Amino acid sequence: MASFWPNQRVVVTGGAGFLGSFVVEQLRAKGCRAVVAPRSREYDLVQMDAVRRLYADTNPDMVLHLAARVGGIGANEANPGRFFYDNLMMGTQLIEVGRQRGLKKFVALGTICAYPKFAPIPFKEDDIWSGYPEETNAPYGLAKKMMLVQLQAYRQQYGFNGITLFPVNLYGPRDNFDLQTSHVIPALIRKCAEAKEGGASEIVLWGDGTPTREFLYVEDAAEGILLAAEHYDDPRPLNLGTGEEITIKALATVIAAEIGYKGRIVWDKTKPNGQPRRCLDVSRIKQAIGFQAKHSLRDGLRTTIQWYQANRDALREVHF
Repeated sequence: MASFWPNQRVVVTGGAGFLGSFVVEQLRAKGCRAVVAPRSREYDLVQMDAVRRLYADTNPDMVLHLAARVGGIGANEANPGRFFYDNLMMGTQLIEVGRQRGLKKFVALGTICAYPKFAPIPFKEDDIWSGYPEETNAPYGLAKKMMLVQLQAYRQQYGFNGITLFPVNLYGPRDNFDLQTSHVIPALIRKCAEAKEGGASEIVLWGDGTPTREFLYVEDAAEGILLAAEHYDDPRPLNLGTGEEITIKALATVIAAEIGYKGRIVWDKTKPNGQPRRCLDVSRIKQAIGFQAKHSLRDGLRTTIQWYQANRDALREVHF
């Protein structure tokens, strides 16, 4: 396995971000000497000229497309047009220019948001077209799902080697903890920590706590992506997750306990729940490339909380 990566020139879009930073670290640990993590201030991948310039400057063998305009329910509700356009254009143009230049392999990272709102549980890859996504994040989910369509079409017409992974919600150290744009785990960690420090008697969370979600620790996600990049060459998409779900209410209780916050958790039922349930069938990825997550949710949460408490003064915030 170690002999594959030293000979690859790899571009990791989003490589300076949350997930991408772990992917870049693992690539270098595997001996990949030519890793490029383009920054958006240098290459705005929504613009075709920047995409062409990136390929010309780096001449990659492989592109791992992890960059995304993404956020939680509130950010999706506030930016549906931008989330749709930016994600669609980044994926479409990176794939097209890669095809033009004879790129050896393109790895696209989709999203669990692409699945239908009422897909059977657990979500199987074959059910991804069986309905419309949950409304609050449908523009984002559909934009990311178009990469699957494009890569399958390009494989059929041009023989272009591209694969698509659909990950669950990721979490871990280096996540975005900005309450306006973060996902549920970093938001809950920050709310509980600040409530504990401030002596607040309660915290208010969106929805009613009944939806379920599945979470994958970021280091496990990075490992799965690189396993697929090296070993998977099938047009069929792969789910990337643990296959285990938890209610938001139970998740909040676990995080509050780990932080030591003893106040009340109040649910604002005027706010949206999002998709009722999310849980992936991960049998295909386990069979195809042998991937299985190593970190339990509780262990991963504990590590993430410890990292947040040690680094909170220097945390990045993401605004749209």
